[in-house]
Order: sequence, then C-alpha cells, then structure tokens
Amino acid sequence: MTASIPAPAGYRRIREGRYREVVGLGYPDLVEGLVIEHRPGRTVTEADNVVMTTLGGNDAPIHTDARYSALTEWGRPLVCSSITLHIVGGMTVRSTSGLTLANLGFEEIRFTHPVFVGDTLYAETEITGRRLSQSRPDTGIVTSRTTGHNQDGKTVVTFTRSFLVPVDADAVRDRTNY
Repeated sequence: MTASIPAPAGYRRIREGRYREVVGLGYPDLVEGLVIEHRPGRTVTEADNVVMTTLGGNDAPIHTDARYSALTEWGRPLVCSSITLHIVGGMTVRSTSGLTLANLGFEEIRFTHPVFVGDTLYAETEITGRRLSQSRPDTGIVTSRTTGHNQDGKTVVTFTRSFLVPVDADAVRDRTNY
C-alpha cells in the first residue's frame, strides 16, 4: 500500500498521486493587503520591441531607429511603454487573475523609468480592495496595484487594475479541467 502523497504548494490533488498546477486565485484568496511577488522575471528582447511596436503601429523613431535614438539623451532605443505595460501586466496573470472572467480596467498608469532592450523586469501586486459583484453573485471584483521594476530595483511602471474573479475557484477549475 502506498502512503498518501501530500499536495505540493501551488498544486491541487486530482487523484491519488496526481496533481495539477493551480492557475489563478479565487475571490476568497485575494484578500486586501496580500502582496504577491511574480516570478520568473522577464528579459526584454529586441524581438519584443520590434514585433510589439510594429503590431501596435507605433513607429516613433525613439523606439525603432537606432541612429536617431543614439543621438538622444538615452543613446539607444527606448522600449515602447505599451510593451512594458503588457509584459509587467502579463506577469501578474498566472497568480492574480488566471481564472478571471473579465478584465474591468486599468487606471493610474505611470511610467517612471525608461526600459531598454536587455532589461529584466519583475513585478509585484498588492490587493487593494475587493467586493462581491452586485449583478453577478458568483463573482467578486478585485482591485490591485502592480509595480514593475528592473534588474536594478528601479520602478519602471505602476498601475491599478480591476478584474472579475469567481467566488468558488474550485468549481470553475472542476468545470473547465483546470
């Protein structure tokens, strides 16, 4: 007879000896004051800057023209701020809103330090508020404040985000095979 294997942190038991990674937290887990440090960090590449700048239609020379950028105070191209927001925001999803039903909005977005190709970004999120939805009783609205910083600890972006999450995350996981 095999002894029961306890569930490792960050996983849920599917059956004896089998576990599935947990994606996203539910409403009860996202309590005001909770701070999550998101890992792994993400190094910004030249491909990130070229592809995302092109997709976004932003052809400003400060992002796309190495010669032009070399003659500015920065001495090299800046990574487009929307790319910084996308990378840092994306880093938060797995833990905070992996089961989200809707992203309700971003507010108070501030870019506080330039980002360059080769910088490694990290993020942390604090849950700043939450309430049960009045129109959807099986969901809650969570508000968070995220800070992105580079490898030197310099804050590069901050933003507030609100999103809709299930009150019973395990019911959603069971229904969707997550």
